[in-house]
Amino acid sequence: MPRKTRHAATPRQTKLFVLDTNVLMHDPTSLFRFEEHDVYVPIMTLEELDNNKKGLSEVARNARQTSRSLDEIVTGAADNIDGGIALDGPSHGMATGRLFLQTEAIHVELPAALPTAKGDNQILSVIMYLARREPGRTVILVSKDINMRIKARALGLAAQDYFNDKVLEDSDLLYTGLFELPADFWESHAAGMESWKHDGHTSWRVTGPQASGLLLNEFVYQEGEQPFEARVREQSGRTAVLETLIDYRHSKNNIWGITARNREQNFALNLLMDPEIDLVTLLGQAGTGKTLLTLAAGLTQVLESRRYTEIIMTRVTVPVGEDIGFLPGTEEEKMAPWMGALEDNLDVLNGTNSEGSQWGRATAADIVRSRIKIKSLNFMRGRTFTQKYLIIDEAQNLTPKQMKTLITRAGPGTKVVCLGNIAQIDTPYLTEGSSGITFAVDRFKGWAHSGHITLQRGERSRLADYAAEIL
Repeated sequence: MPRKTRHAATPRQTKLFVLDTNVLMHDPTSLFRFEEHDVYVPIMTLEELDNNKKGLSEVARNARQTSRSLDEIVTGAADNIDGGIALDGPSHGMATGRLFLQTEAIHVELPAALPTAKGDNQILSVIMYLARREPGRTVILVSKDINMRIKARALGLAAQDYFNDKVLEDSDLLYTGLFELPADFWESHAAGMESWKHDGHTSWRVTGPQASGLLLNEFVYQEGEQPFEARVREQSGRTAVLETLIDYRHSKNNIWGITARNREQNFALNLLMDPEIDLVTLLGQAGTGKTLLTLAAGLTQVLESRRYTEIIMTRVTVPVGEDIGFLPGTEEEKMAPWMGALEDNLDVLNGTNSEGSQWGRATAADIVRSRIKIKSLNFMRGRTFTQKYLIIDEAQNLTPKQMKTLITRAGPGTKVVCLGNIAQIDTPYLTEGSSGITFAVDRFKGWAHSGHITLQRGERSRLADYAAEIL
């Protein structure tokens, strides 16, 4: 809606957004995300916040943080609560609307199929009341619950999802980390081009229209009789420096006996083996080699080049089926059932070294396992990892806040590798657009010490590839 001028006859009509509990528990700052519009919090929302505030889960923490924010807003309010509390001060200018709390008992006749004992239906009755009380104003329910939004629309009420947490509206727009150069790239960028060699790499400085859209550490390639692959090392305005890569597809450059099987895997290994890259994010469907490549690069840099002291692996413990209950043992033993992917890939990596006796191979496998530590996400807050190779598996199930908590654990000399498949999100209320790994990929793109690749081709088996395509 276009903003009217200050001298317009009537002021711009603001909307009234009624917040469902799950929005506040998903994002405690959502109170301040509606700009000039007003926000209404029903009593039932406060009741549900109170019921969910106990515990150590992310939801419980968010419920407590929301309650503290509401307490600060209400305590610091100089004006009457009935007339709405200005959010300009508490939000530091982020929101200019007002916060309304339900201060009266509201009785609205709901359809017989909607029992009033249920909290969701009481919130719907509040929205119906507000829509009747203010017929000239748009009253909108904001909820992460799809069924709640469907019920609201069935009753003729406006309802929306909470979009502010989404980094991208469409996952197809997510940065892939690679760019195919057009066929006429070298002709259109030939003017003033420079070329030189350094440490076995060839570099080109090119100036032109395509160079302006490139990002630092983005991979570029051209197919044809003479395929070309390079990484963007510098970028400024219409000028970029492209540098050739180490070809990890060749057996002489194998990493722990593993070679890249396709272009994207080669790009990924160039990031994983580069000491100047502190954060690597790898996306891809099942079987594209994310975990295998990451572990191979980690073992090489821990046991051979000794760049890092050990590998630390963690992941979100979200069950796909029914939860099997509490597990006995130490932290590492409790995490073991979740680390099947680690065990499977270690079997492959240990099998690549077929030399020596069975006893010698078993000893080598024990040495490898001794340098890998499995940690739970629950005990990460406040820790600092120095000179570690930190692998965050199944990162698509992390919220942006959890992702921030994990990445900020990195101390001097630590490399963080985030692996995920945004098509397999198991956490409620997280989508491809609001996942923590999507957040990390989008925010870190173009930083000199981070890199990202979306792996395309499955390399697990012909059965797995076909199943991923048709099922």
